[in-house]
Amino acid sequence: MYFHLYRDANGQYRWTLYAANNRKIANSGEGYYNRIDCIAAINLVKGSGPAPIRE
Repeated sequence: MYFHLYRDANGQYRWTLYAANNRKIANSGEGYYNRIDCIAAINLVKGSGPAPIRE
C-alpha cells in the first residue's frame, strides 16, 4: 500500500491511497494549498487504524 502525493489542475496538493494491487482505495477528497497540510492529512489517515466502524 502507498500514498501518491500530487498537484491537481488547480495547483493544489492531493493524495491518493493505492492498495498493493495498484487499485485506488481512498483519496483526499479536497485540495490543499500547502504541501505540509496535505502530508498532515495523510498522517491522520495513517493514524486512524484503531478508529471504530459505525453502521
